[in-house]
Amino acid sequence: MKIIKSPFYLILAGIFEIGGGYLVWIWLRAGKSIWYGIAGAVVLILYGIIPTFQPPNTNFGRVYATYSGIFIALSFLRGWKVDNVLPDRFDLIGEWIALIGVIIIMYAPRC
Repeated sequence: MKIIKSPFYLILAGIFEIGGGYLVWIWLRAGKSIWYGIAGAVVLILYGIIPTFQPPNTNFGRVYATYSGIFIALSFLRGWKVDNVLPDRFDLIGEWIALIGVIIIMYAPRC
């Protein structure tokens, strides 16, 4: 069950980080209401809490290193679906390398 919950929380954290960051971005860069910035700040606080739901035997460094690879994938996905910016082949190669690293870091059996 933890192999299912763990990626779920990492993806959820990424959605919150990208969403919160985007709300702050449009507040400051697109001149939206300060309420966008406040909402973004709240979402970013939640992003900081979500990774703590990982299994108790994982440590901070491993969780955040793994999360980084997930964040890369979600960032490219967001850029593709929201901004219509297709990742090029080097983006995709780098992403696959990051995701392979995620699997090794988080889920490889430890002695």
